[in-house]
Amino acid sequence: MLSLIATLQTLGFAAKDRLRSEKGATAVEYGIMVALIAVVIIVAVSLLGTQINDAFNTITGKLPKPAAPAAG
Repeated sequence: MLSLIATLQTLGFAAKDRLRSEKGATAVEYGIMVALIAVVIIVAVSLLGTQINDAFNTITGKLPKPAAPAAG
């Protein structure tokens, strides 16, 4: 996990260094940052998604059931 992030970060720094003197480099840098953030979010959700879902299901199971509406 950390090696993937380190590799992507190194790739981002290499791209930043190559494009430093060109116009539009800022857009490329933001694109790389957005891609890295997306990768981190995807990895976090895939690793923690099931555990979070189980936690919510446990909490929901412990909540009291709502009362039935009165007939009127």
